[in-house]
Amino acid sequence: MASVRFTVTPTKAEDLPGLSDMSPDMSSRSGARVRFGSRESVNRSDPLSEASGGATTTGGGGGADTPELSSIEQGDGNSKISSVYINNTHGVDDDDFYDRNLALFEEEMDTRPKVSSLLSRLANYTNLTQGAKEHEEAESIGEKKKASKSPQMGTFMGVYLPCLQNIFGVILFLRLTWVVGTAGVLQALCIVFICCCCTMLTAISMSAIATNGVVPAGGAYFMISRSLGPEFGGAVGLCFYLGTTFAGAMYILGAIEILLMYIAPKAAIFEVGAAAMLNNMRIYGTICLLLMSLLVFVGVKYVNKLASIFLACVIISIVSIYIGGLLSAFHQPHFPVCMLGNRTINGHDVRDNQCRKTVVESKEIYSVDNQTFLSENSTVQMTPGPTHVIEVNTTHLWREFCGSPELNATCDEYFTSNNFTEIKGIPGLASGIISENVWSSYLSKGDVVEKSSLASSHVAHPASNQHLYVFADITTSFTLLVGIFFPSVTGIMAGSNRSGDLKDAQRSIPIGTILAILTTSIVYLSSVVLFGACIEGVVLRDKFGDSVKGNLVVGTLAWPSPWVIVIGSFFSTCGAGLQSLTGAPRLLQAIAKDNIIPFLRVFGHGKANGEPTWALLLTALIAELGILIASLDLVAPILTMFFLMCYLFVNLACALQTLLRTPNWRPRFSYYHWTLSFLGMTICLALMFISSWYYAIVAMVIAGMIYKYIEYHGAEKEWGDGIRGLSLSAARYALLRLEEGPPHTKNWRPQVLVLLKLDEDAHVKSPRLLTFASQLKAGKGLTIVGTVVSGNFLQSFGEAFAAEQTLKHLMDKERVKGFCQCIVAQKPREGISHMIQSSGLGGMKPNTVVMGWPHAWRQSEDPQAWKTFINTVRVTTAAHLALLVPKNISLFPSNSEPCTEGYIDVWWIVHDGGMLMLLPFLLRQHKVWRKCGMRIFTVAQMEDNSIQMKKDLATFLYHLRIEAEVEVVEMHDSDISAYTYERTLMMEQRSQMLRQMRLSKSDREREAQLVKDRNSMLRLTSIGSDDDDDTDGGERERVASGGGGSYEHQRRVQMTWTKEKTSQYRAAHSGCSTPEGFRDMLSIRPDHSNVRRMHTAVKLNEVIVNKSHDARLVLLNMPGPPKNTEGDENYMEFLEVLTEGLERVLLVRGGGSEVITIYS
Repeated sequence: MASVRFTVTPTKAEDLPGLSDMSPDMSSRSGARVRFGSRESVNRSDPLSEASGGATTTGGGGGADTPELSSIEQGDGNSKISSVYINNTHGVDDDDFYDRNLALFEEEMDTRPKVSSLLSRLANYTNLTQGAKEHEEAESIGEKKKASKSPQMGTFMGVYLPCLQNIFGVILFLRLTWVVGTAGVLQALCIVFICCCCTMLTAISMSAIATNGVVPAGGAYFMISRSLGPEFGGAVGLCFYLGTTFAGAMYILGAIEILLMYIAPKAAIFEVGAAAMLNNMRIYGTICLLLMSLLVFVGVKYVNKLASIFLACVIISIVSIYIGGLLSAFHQPHFPVCMLGNRTINGHDVRDNQCRKTVVESKEIYSVDNQTFLSENSTVQMTPGPTHVIEVNTTHLWREFCGSPELNATCDEYFTSNNFTEIKGIPGLASGIISENVWSSYLSKGDVVEKSSLASSHVAHPASNQHLYVFADITTSFTLLVGIFFPSVTGIMAGSNRSGDLKDAQRSIPIGTILAILTTSIVYLSSVVLFGACIEGVVLRDKFGDSVKGNLVVGTLAWPSPWVIVIGSFFSTCGAGLQSLTGAPRLLQAIAKDNIIPFLRVFGHGKANGEPTWALLLTALIAELGILIASLDLVAPILTMFFLMCYLFVNLACALQTLLRTPNWRPRFSYYHWTLSFLGMTICLALMFISSWYYAIVAMVIAGMIYKYIEYHGAEKEWGDGIRGLSLSAARYALLRLEEGPPHTKNWRPQVLVLLKLDEDAHVKSPRLLTFASQLKAGKGLTIVGTVVSGNFLQSFGEAFAAEQTLKHLMDKERVKGFCQCIVAQKPREGISHMIQSSGLGGMKPNTVVMGWPHAWRQSEDPQAWKTFINTVRVTTAAHLALLVPKNISLFPSNSEPCTEGYIDVWWIVHDGGMLMLLPFLLRQHKVWRKCGMRIFTVAQMEDNSIQMKKDLATFLYHLRIEAEVEVVEMHDSDISAYTYERTLMMEQRSQMLRQMRLSKSDREREAQLVKDRNSMLRLTSIGSDDDDDTDGGERERVASGGGGSYEHQRRVQMTWTKEKTSQYRAAHSGCSTPEGFRDMLSIRPDHSNVRRMHTAVKLNEVIVNKSHDARLVLLNMPGPPKNTEGDENYMEFLEVLTEGLERVLLVRGGGSEVITIYS
């Protein structure tokens, strides 16, 4: 139903008896005028609408007389020139205007000069600061809920013992003695101390995070992901998973090494060749991995029941080492080591304990009844009766070094020059051997293990691998030992992994973890000293115990027997391997269930009871890769990298949360500080590159790839993490910095506000508009996509939310990073104005508006599309924003349709900041426009030197570092053609006809409303739509300017309409439907300024179509709307004529500031 608005200004108060008592000063008003309005628009320039007065009535009854209508205003009182054809209502000569060919731009020539004027001042070209800094937004919406289990366990059983079991492992039994012997006691203490400091500082940070709320299963992954966000959490979580998986492989390799080297050496399948041991490790390791995986698959409860047994094995083994070390001060275990000079002999080749070159044997020969007998250990006398004989026999070592048992055989030079000696492998705690073991003794691969304090011949040639010495199997260095030892201090997360099972997790985790680290650190440090003080250096450097006949080196110190350590370490390594194969699949399952890495979703499923079957399968396959490496010393640095990266990010998370001082950061564990976290992070990073720089780089690359994958393809999550807080702080800091001063021209880049229109079904009408914006931005910078929903916000909140989701979906589809903004307003033009004014924050405000061309604006019965368009142009101009209007946007290429050839043509008519130069350059950065060339056309008038203009323009482009073809088009003055006159006449006649048609339609709707509301009082209020503003907007302006505040007073006048007065009004204003009305319309003479503007549009269009009909895209200056709002419809016609015959057009209107510079 159409609403009715009417305004009355009475000449006398007496004419309105019903109102004479209401306003005492009403009688002072004069100049009666009645205004009608409806939801149908009435153009301000229409004479009938200017005089759309009505009848005044009395409030008494139906029999009162009706005053006459007020006089109708026609024209605007300006003089007219004498031309028969031209209606020059402005009364200004042509000489007062700029060039006839640029009449469209004449009103703005003071701020937007001609290109020729600009180029003539090229030497004085200066910059104006304009622009803003880019910013990328992190994503994410989502929730995560975790259920906690019923608490049962305390600090000792729930945290301390599990941490001990996970920290003590295969390295302690198999490699620590070798680390001490190779690095020396001092450097070994340094290695252990650095590693323990790393884990202690990490434990402090972890305790702070773990006591800042409940940490469910997932341990380190959960803590890092909830503190640093899903990207870091997923990357580091997968690294932690890989580390745990490779740890399982390392433990299995350790168990197989114990089995084949110390328990059952004869079980080896391959016995000959350098790779025999590696192949044995691969075969037995694969079998062991398969058995362990089956055990874990059958039931984790069995693994958990065996955990206490495995832990008991570890504790018993360590206690036996300490007891043996203390007892060695009083009674040394008998483990002799055979030395040739200062070189260590392989104990396997010392048979019958004959560590010597020859053996002297005495024999007694006697005869009884012509029979001869030998008696050993007797003196031989060659006399009648019993005879004594002395024999010198060679040993097995002689035969090995000389190649023959004969005493006269040619032997190895070093063998000949040196003698065999036998030393104690375990000199004991009181022997002072620690003085020899204090310093390092790093070896290269193939070097013989030597004792420097023993005498040796220096003229001997280097040892050959054919001789049975104890050789170094790898080249050692301090960094290598760090990487090999570090896994022995990992496992500090065991307590936090069980936080859901603890009675008081916030108390148990810090105490239990830190006590476990202190305990293990003391054990490691004291073990270093104990080994250095009790065991001979050559035995320590003998990794596999070859010098002590294949005994486990640490087992030689154990009490009561080496088998205590051998059996205990075997079961402890098997248990640790089972724990790794149990924990790693659950960690992977936790990551998969968080749904942050799409390709891992399948691993979130498992058996009916929740056991991660698929994750276990993947874990076994990855562990098999570690087993195929078959070397404990090569696998250890790999998991060192992954664990160090995990610990690094735990420290980073704690430091970040502390420095950001987020309100939710309230850990119960208070003995932390951000400096400790940074120190721990630094140590972790240093250890990564110290131990193996290439492994460190590979681990970082893997983590970085996972991070970027999650960032671009992962599910959106919002966990309130520290990175979001850091982004907020960084954004705040950057915004405040941007506010310190205006950006320089060199920093200007389009920060785009894209205005999209939605249809009735909340679908975007022109999605290619966002495609074009994405091509312009190439995914960078600030992009705000906005739309306006008509209505009241309280009632239309759901529609606004649906519209916002539609925009976000379209942005995801077009891969545009940016923000959505949906404004609810009663009138679309008001909403757009509000959006342009309020979008952005601080220095991050849009500087460019992209909007669509009103499609089929001539045929549309609803004039609001093009009126809103023109209003938006005016608003962007007032806000000093650039404006881009793609015409025929449906013909623009999509992101999947690159242009293989063609040109982007720029028609540089007036200079408005350099937008026309910059936009093609930005578009050509995108793959769609990359292969398009660039041509720049400019227009020269009669008085311009076109040759010089071309040279100046080429120089300008050279300084701008832009490659383009240059052409100057000469436009000579010419008389106004008949086509231009006819086109202008048709435009004005059409406008007049549309006004009359809208008036008649408005009258019909107003009549229906008046009949319904007969004998009722209507209060004049400003309700309705944009049409209401258009109908009486010009009237308001005139009243406001002419009568001061009288308009507000006139709005309060009330009237009652009768049928007679309505009929009288209709008779007076129905001229549009009579033949005389159309004859008046046909006798219109076109306005002089309209003819000139049409002439400019026609001439420019002819030139542009002639030159750029085959261009892929045409960019040209967009003329500004007329200052007089009565010419809005004509302005649309001018733009239509200007762009006729062009397939793809981008109308560009600068923001009034320089956006491109020739200076560096």
